[in-house]
Formats: sequence, structure tokens, C-alpha cells
Amino acid sequence: MVSVNLSDELVEQAKIYAGAYSRSTPKQIEHWAKIGRMLEDNPDLTYEFAQDILIAMQQKERGEVEPYVFGTEGHKDG
Repeated sequence: MVSVNLSDELVEQAKIYAGAYSRSTPKQIEHWAKIGRMLEDNPDLTYEFAQDILIAMQQKERGEVEPYVFGTEGHKDG
């Protein structure tokens, strides 16, 4: 693990968000870093879309998703 110096203001803001989202302060800062990196790498993405990607990645990791089969959406038998 690497130790970094962060401004007191950033840490205080992270504490507020961390409490609201049931995260630790370091995990909140890590979350912000992930989102920021995604948006810098993909400037056309919205914040909400980036969050949805992170949620989908967690769902996949936990085995909570099913593969999408193309061409079956809206298909009704009979």
C-alpha cells in the first residue's frame, strides 16, 4: 500500500459522501478516482453511465447477471 497526502478539505468531503453511501473514507476516495479515470479516458461518457458500468462490473463479479442473447428481445412464441 502506498501512502499519499491529501488535502484536509478533500478528506472531509469524502467523509460526508462515505457516510451517505456506507463506504469508508478511503473507499470513497478510491471510488472517485475510478470514476475520474473512466471519464478522463472516455470524455463522452456521463457520470451516471460511468457509475452504471461500475455497478455492472460488480454484478458480473458476483455472478448476478445473465448473458444477453441477441435477437430475442421482444420475441413472442405463437
